[in-house]
Amino acid sequence: MPEADVFAALANPARRELLRLLRDGGQQPVQRLADHFDMRRPSLSEHLKVLRDAGLVVEQRAGRQRLYSLRPEPLRQVADWLSPYEHFWRGRLSALREVLDELDGADGG
Repeated sequence: MPEADVFAALANPARRELLRLLRDGGQQPVQRLADHFDMRRPSLSEHLKVLRDAGLVVEQRAGRQRLYSLRPEPLRQVADWLSPYEHFWRGRLSALREVLDELDGADGG
């Protein structure tokens, strides 16, 4: 199930940071990405593989370098899944605001 791959990929903070770096910096070689982490290159490569398998990044070879780019389309699945929860919490916070406003009014404030 592709959604499970996307959620599993996003579960790791290092992978979320890789996505942020690619979002903010565009296409980057592995070494530039590695410079941001205190981990061995094979570990970073494994994180990139998980992101690639989930469809969140694409790899392009340029000579001896591997360049990675963000592929944000699968993140739409996450946004779609989270949307009902966002509506739920907005409703709850709105109701809380109304209660607090009533309490403030009852205190004469």
